Amino acid sequence: MTPPCNVLFLCTGNSARSIMAEAILNHLGKGQFSAYSAGSHPSGQPRPEALRQIESAGMQIVGLRSKSWDEFAAAGAPSMDFVFTVCDQAANEVCPYWPGQPMSAHWGIADPAAVRGTPEEIARAFREAFEILDRRIRLFLALPFGVLDQPAMKQEIQKIGRS
Repeated sequence: MTPPCNVLFLCTGNSARSIMAEAILNHLGKGQFSAYSAGSHPSGQPRPEALRQIESAGMQIVGLRSKSWDEFAAAGAPSMDFVFTVCDQAANEVCPYWPGQPMSAHWGIADPAAVRGTPEEIARAFREAFEILDRRIRLFLALPFGVLDQPAMKQEIQKIGRS
């Protein structure tokens, strides 16, 4: 694995979970990983609650946008090394063909954008989703990439999705 490795996080709307995952990995994996996010049916803009969560963690929000996964299946798109779905709906959809046959796994997380309640309850849902993503991405970054063969790596990234 030669850095940087490209990682794509997929969700249906690309407005919260996948956007937060993109920001976290770009922050923690500087120089080793380039993270991207996309959705099967992008909402058009990131949720303000997701952007607030990213900023409150001291991470950049510049350049984050809701986009279609078609951008990453098109000619000239970056070739992905890993593709992670972070919502159950996207995991059940037929994804585009990803050139280079990237390793993939499902890291399902409850949708904070679906939470209804007080502003505090909604903020808590976004914070909890962010914390789960942060933990999983830190586990991913701790993997011994140069040591594990492809089947072992696949098994490890799938285990992370269950953590």
